[in-house]
Amino acid sequence: MGTEDTSTREADTGEAFSWDPYDPRLTPDPYPTYRRLRDELPLYYNEKHDFYTLSRFEDVDRCLPDWQTFSSARGNILEFVKSGIVMPPGTVIFEDPEIHDIHRRLLVRVFTPRRIAELEPRVREFCVRTLDPLVGRDRFDLIEAVATEMPMRVIGMLFGIPDSDLAALRESADESLRTEAGGQMDLKGGAGLSNEMFGDYIDWRREHPSDDLMTMLMNAEFEDENGERRTLTRDEVLVYCTVVAGAGNETTGRLIGWMASVLAQHPDQRRELVEDPSLIPNAVEEVLRYESPGPYMARYVTRDVEFYGRTVPEGGTLMLVLAAANRDERRFPDPDRFDIHRKIGQHLAFGVGAHYCLGAALARLEGRIALEEILRRFPTWEVDWDGAKLAQTSTVRGWERLPLVLR
Repeated sequence: MGTEDTSTREADTGEAFSWDPYDPRLTPDPYPTYRRLRDELPLYYNEKHDFYTLSRFEDVDRCLPDWQTFSSARGNILEFVKSGIVMPPGTVIFEDPEIHDIHRRLLVRVFTPRRIAELEPRVREFCVRTLDPLVGRDRFDLIEAVATEMPMRVIGMLFGIPDSDLAALRESADESLRTEAGGQMDLKGGAGLSNEMFGDYIDWRREHPSDDLMTMLMNAEFEDENGERRTLTRDEVLVYCTVVAGAGNETTGRLIGWMASVLAQHPDQRRELVEDPSLIPNAVEEVLRYESPGPYMARYVTRDVEFYGRTVPEGGTLMLVLAAANRDERRFPDPDRFDIHRKIGQHLAFGVGAHYCLGAALARLEGRIALEEILRRFPTWEVDWDGAKLAQTSTVRGWERLPLVLR
């Protein structure tokens, strides 16, 4: 796994190099720091927060599927892994096989390629309904008007929740993930792993079943880890709904924001997409690689393992920096160049292995439709960068405000 010395090196200024995922100074442009990690410290140890880091594509790609060594059972967010909090059953993204596989199979039937394809007309309808009122304006905040509205409407459709209740649900989910600049996630109450706002809908759906994800989860029979044939408990359904809604809304919303900001910086490529919409699916993949909405994942290390001549000890925490791996020149030629024609192959924005993002196909569908409909109505725009603000959370990186100026 390499023999490079990866002790913390000092920069020309005499200051020791440091990568701190909570440092807000790195949020605007973390990529020079990621390059230093890849080139100088492919295995990096952060003493302040007591975690190790891998940032090269080959290393991250190899570790993500190895759940026996790099476990998700204590969570995939640094604060969770370090806290020792016991995850409630059904928190699929915070489980390892075999229990993970049992719980994931319940959701896979909802996210099949056929069912995702069937969603396209309704997703497009939501997008059109969101965008049409904006036509004729000379500016609007894309995050407020589109990126927070459309994904949550899709989640509402999946769960059978009326539009009138979505704003409160979204705010509750966002609040659980939000952190202050330089701060960590507040884990009181499990950091929103169980959003009781879904409880009322679960109770109502029990008496009024429908063709939606919530009804399916309540009625699906499965064999649990103890060999018992049963259905999910109310608490388990509550956790499923919370996790799916939070992950689906947050990541897709950030993707929509990145597509708009990156294309504002590359107007020639935006013009190509307007002229040839068949290029849009690959452009979505390039945005996911270039500005990965979920920049890193944490894992609990179950045994001593060696990288670059050093040992990551059993019981340690490992941060896998997906955003750094997706700009690794060892994998992607000229990785800091945005190119909608790039032959990408595999990127790591959705992970890999057992925990490959269950909603990846839905996120791609929403991203493609959003970009098609935005470009159809607004072929050119600029960003009011002075009014833009990047969100600071422990799990995602993306725009909190993105004012678009239309031309």
